[in-house]
Amino acid sequence: MIGGNDSTKNNIYIIDFGLAKCYKNSEGEHIPFREGKNLTGTARYASINTHIGYEQSRRDDLETIGHVLLYFLRGSLPWQGLPGRSKNEKYNNIKRKKKEVTVDELCLNQPPEFKEYMNYCRGLSFTADPDYRYITSLFEGCMERHNFETRNPDFLWNKNRLFLERQTLKESMMRVIAKPAAAPVPGTTKPKGAAEQGNDQ
Repeated sequence: MIGGNDSTKNNIYIIDFGLAKCYKNSEGEHIPFREGKNLTGTARYASINTHIGYEQSRRDDLETIGHVLLYFLRGSLPWQGLPGRSKNEKYNNIKRKKKEVTVDELCLNQPPEFKEYMNYCRGLSFTADPDYRYITSLFEGCMERHNFETRNPDFLWNKNRLFLERQTLKESMMRVIAKPAAAPVPGTTKPKGAAEQGNDQ
């Protein structure tokens, strides 16, 4: 959900926490590592450890975000559209393909920051505290290198809104230009001037 007023119009709020869980208990201890877990989430974007059946933690959330971003950049992921006679068979095929595809292959022709990010995520331990400042700096550096404004980013929805406003203004002007001139009222035709009358004689 995107903010609804001028001060929050570029803020994106995550509101779907249907599959969320606490990674620490009430005493601040990290949840224990477990194996044999069923896959939770969307198989296309899930981390490799999730496919293996490991308990998920923050590292898996970050890897999933990486898969989503690469899907946006690439238009598809290498493990999409794999066949399977059952859900389990399809999930196993996706898991096998994810393990086969290297980070180099996954991030081919993409900014190097994405490869660095994916290697960082997959190198985290189960209980590791992710360095979010480092992650943010990676992508801010990528944006600056590609001449994107990091403090006042030019979001696509702003471009769409500006385009629509310009298009509306253009259409209004065209309607005014194309509006036919009013027809003269009968009996109000202006008489010719003396010079014009003399020329007619």
